[in-house]
Amino acid sequence: MVERKKIRKLLSNKVQQLNEVIADIDGILTEMETEFYRVCIFGSARIGVDSPFYQQAYELAKELARRGVDIVTGGGPGLMEAANRGAKDGCNLSRSIGLPIELPFETDANAHLDVKHHHKRFSSRLDEFMRISHAVVITPGGIGTLLELFYTWQLMQVNHIKPRPFFLLGRSMFDPLIKYMEEVPAALHLMSRDDLKMIKVVDTVDDVIKDLEPHIAMFRKAYASTPQSGSGTKHS
Repeated sequence: MVERKKIRKLLSNKVQQLNEVIADIDGILTEMETEFYRVCIFGSARIGVDSPFYQQAYELAKELARRGVDIVTGGGPGLMEAANRGAKDGCNLSRSIGLPIELPFETDANAHLDVKHHHKRFSSRLDEFMRISHAVVITPGGIGTLLELFYTWQLMQVNHIKPRPFFLLGRSMFDPLIKYMEEVPAALHLMSRDDLKMIKVVDTVDDVIKDLEPHIAMFRKAYASTPQSGSGTKHS
């Protein structure tokens, strides 16, 4: 029994040390993600191709890809597939990136990915989403999508990630959520009303594109003014 306690304590300490190393590495890599503008699109795996939500996610990714933006999703079916498919159809110079996770009830990654990074744990997957993206769009979804919404929101709230454009696409789904946050947590002073300003609820793809274009332009201007060791590097 004593030996098991020692081993457990040793392993717990090692896990803590590894977490600190991973956090340091993640922070360094985040600072290095400055070459290509990437938009992370979160959404349900359960929505089929006939849904208007599917078409909206497809069109959003396609329009962003036409502007040379990389698209990042969870790499699965549903709205993730729609976004990755739109990225591929929009422009062959942009990349369609997926971060699939191993789940017993979900199929393999969708067929529209240029880059695929598998994850076993939601925690590492969520951190990679944050590390490699410069803007986030939440489309309709369930528990997993809401987890991604609140994870992004909290990291921005506590300054664990840099402020970034953060959209909820679809008023019919997200207006009631924001109303609840205003009328309950914010009203009870469990959160700051300024936190609500981090999120923008929009209705259309055009709303997202119009708001994002200045951010994309500023990003590229800043990157162009930064000395690069490999200015001829291909986007691949």
